[in-house]
Amino acid sequence: MPHHSLRLVTRQSPLALWQAKHVAERLCAAHPGLTVELIGMTTAGDRFLAGSLAPVGGKGLFVKELEQEMLAGRADLAVHSLKDVTVDLPAGLVLAVMLERADPADCLLSLHHDGLAALPAGARVGTASLRRRAQILALRPDLEVGELRGNVGTRIGRLAAGEFDAILLAAAGLDRLGLADHPALRERFTPERMLPAVGQGVIGIECRDDPELLPLLAVLHHAPTATCVAAERAMNQTLGGACHVPVAGHALLQPDGSLWLRGCVAALDGGTLLSAEARAPAAQARALGETVARALFAQGAGELLAAVPDARR
Repeated sequence: MPHHSLRLVTRQSPLALWQAKHVAERLCAAHPGLTVELIGMTTAGDRFLAGSLAPVGGKGLFVKELEQEMLAGRADLAVHSLKDVTVDLPAGLVLAVMLERADPADCLLSLHHDGLAALPAGARVGTASLRRRAQILALRPDLEVGELRGNVGTRIGRLAAGEFDAILLAAAGLDRLGLADHPALRERFTPERMLPAVGQGVIGIECRDDPELLPLLAVLHHAPTATCVAAERAMNQTLGGACHVPVAGHALLQPDGSLWLRGCVAALDGGTLLSAEARAPAAQARALGETVARALFAQGAGELLAAVPDARR
């Protein structure tokens, strides 16, 4: 029997709820008569705020419990920030849809300093991302980087409280929450200055492998985004598959129909930053990702990744 109602499980952070509601509204608009129930959850990743996620499983903690709800039949689909989704999904679940990518950039927010170049030596910068930590230290090795976790509002609140001189956040999250004009937003980094995370800016829909459900969701799928992400995720998977290690990757479709991918692997202190890039026909997205990963391995990426504490690859 076709689905007339869907159960969408989501984290309860403001950004996760915005993304879930956005998907629900678009599905209901595309399928008159369909209803989508939101099921809110607080995941282990949301509860654990004491330090880095790496020793306790990485960003996969944000999605694992949502996946368990789908596998148990208590939910039909989940909406994720794709950069948080591990490359290996549980049996029975599929990454069915990728919405069109929003701005993949990283941003610097500061109350008193007008951008990265204006930060004084020794300024304290907050981020939860090892990738951002490594790249900001590669640009400014004189800065001090501290652990900053929590939802967007919590992080901005800690900046306002004076715990940090600047913080790093994803542009897509700020834009979706209506914070694009926040007075503390000082700089959006181009990918050339700070390469984004694999899948950054993309909303992904994960669901059970259900032949009746998949066609309902397919109306939201953006094939060009999916092609780019396929190359990025293949690179990440070849490098080891973790989403909490200092790996970055960004793919772009070119006017001639080819696909360009740049990837990097960095030392945590920013002292070494390996970079590789390649082009291939868009139909060879996965092979392109594997090619870039092999080029990074040839430069010593394996040794850098092996040095990451508790990296579960």
